[in-house]
Amino acid sequence: MADGRSVRLHCFAHSEGGLSLFDGWAASAGPGVEVLPVPLPGGRRRRWEPRASTHEALLADVLPLFTDPHPAPYVLYGHGLGAMVAFTVTRALHEAGLPGPALLAVGACPPPHTPSRLPDARAATDAELLHVLGGKGAVPPRSDEGIWLRAMLPVLRADLELAQALEEAARTPSSAGPLTTPVLVVASQENPLAPPAIADGWRHWTQGPTWLRTVPGRHFFVAGRELPRLLGRACRVTRRLVREQVPAG
Repeated sequence: MADGRSVRLHCFAHSEGGLSLFDGWAASAGPGVEVLPVPLPGGRRRRWEPRASTHEALLADVLPLFTDPHPAPYVLYGHGLGAMVAFTVTRALHEAGLPGPALLAVGACPPPHTPSRLPDARAATDAELLHVLGGKGAVPPRSDEGIWLRAMLPVLRADLELAQALEEAARTPSSAGPLTTPVLVVASQENPLAPPAIADGWRHWTQGPTWLRTVPGRHFFVAGRELPRLLGRACRVTRRLVREQVPAG
């Protein structure tokens, strides 16, 4: 950027329980990048608030964070469910005629038009959810199923309900037309929920440039070092491009 400030990288997790995975990203992202995890209501850092389970409730909470009419350029990254959150925020800013992110990055998430490989959270039993998610690599490895049934499935079910609501809203045509935001898609070959061939479908959701990059790991490649390094480089490229676009004088 023209003033040399760091690019803000706002990060949305696959689940509020996973927000802490971004805590160690600063060192891997490298210089010129400020990593800012975004907590959602009802999560670990805002546990006293009711969870957002609808498109409207999510935007009412998150959108005001990004409605500065003259923001410094920033990047959004969402992982899993967080990718749908980041996309939803970007689209809402576009529809409001407000500046959106200089780059939208989505990881481990199929595009909204892809038939879901996950069960309907509104109808599936706890046992069905855990069986399917465990087989798809969406439950962290080495998790004890009994612990997940007792402690995590209510949160997991709420996350899936929100994901379904955001996907349904995304499939409704936008009055503002398609996005023009550049999109970086991150996928892994070992992730059965969103392998590269499926994840690449995000290019149909913007008229801006898109790039597909692959990293090692399954659904939880967010925990590795490759992803923050990749996003750090993307943020620095974004900063340079924005700087070049600023009129001289």
